[in-house]
Amino acid sequence: MSETKRADGRILAVANQKGGVGKTTTAINLAAALVEKGAKVLLIDLDPQGNASTGLGVDMADRKATSYDLLVEGAALADVTRPTQVKGLQIVPATGDLASVDVTLVDEPDRAKRLAQAMAGATGLYDFVVIDCPPSLNLLTVNAMAAADAVLVPLQCEFFALEGLSQLLTTVKQIRRALNPRLEIDGVVLTMFDRRNNLSHLVAKDVRANLGDKVYSTVIPRNVRLSEATSYAMPATVYDTNSAGSLAYRALAREMMQRVADAHAA
Repeated sequence: MSETKRADGRILAVANQKGGVGKTTTAINLAAALVEKGAKVLLIDLDPQGNASTGLGVDMADRKATSYDLLVEGAALADVTRPTQVKGLQIVPATGDLASVDVTLVDEPDRAKRLAQAMAGATGLYDFVVIDCPPSLNLLTVNAMAAADAVLVPLQCEFFALEGLSQLLTTVKQIRRALNPRLEIDGVVLTMFDRRNNLSHLVAKDVRANLGDKVYSTVIPRNVRLSEATSYAMPATVYDTNSAGSLAYRALAREMMQRVADAHAA
């Protein structure tokens, strides 16, 4: 990595059980921005909607090996990983088959650790592994947290921003106690921030008052280019490199890498 020392394969689960908070947008654009900073990144699409796969230009016809095969069929990570149009960024794509994982694995004693087992020994190949979780606290999200080092929480700047966050934090504590003692909250990133809206400022102030330095300084603005980029199947950092959204995700990547560097230096 060009700006900081190697992150030793830090695994991030991007999670929030509330939909529409910019979770997949964050996963895609943060991954792309980290690659721009010199990191080698793997994005694992663990959402049955497969929006992260679509947003990185992976056509449905090209998703013959997916995260479903990784979790259910016992496929090797290398066999389900494919390149994206962003050099240095690889992906494990997803299809709607993932929606059946809860039922398919219901009788499997290791059902919560399938992803962790599949990733064992492979994280040294990457500086960051970013897992895009579904908008629910189901078995897929539990698998992501059981495999991850930390959870990144995108939080929309709206009136009920903190509603449900306590449930997510409780889930993290339960996963840490039962499955993954190293799991921590990497941080909270405020999304869809509208500087013209007093409510956005009030929400941001409230979140920072409650969570302190767990909240990233970088704020992701409400930016039409972020939505447009997805419809063109590319990260905003590629679609419009100088847009407000692209610049914000680059700033988030810098801040994250600096946090990693500071943690290694401590």
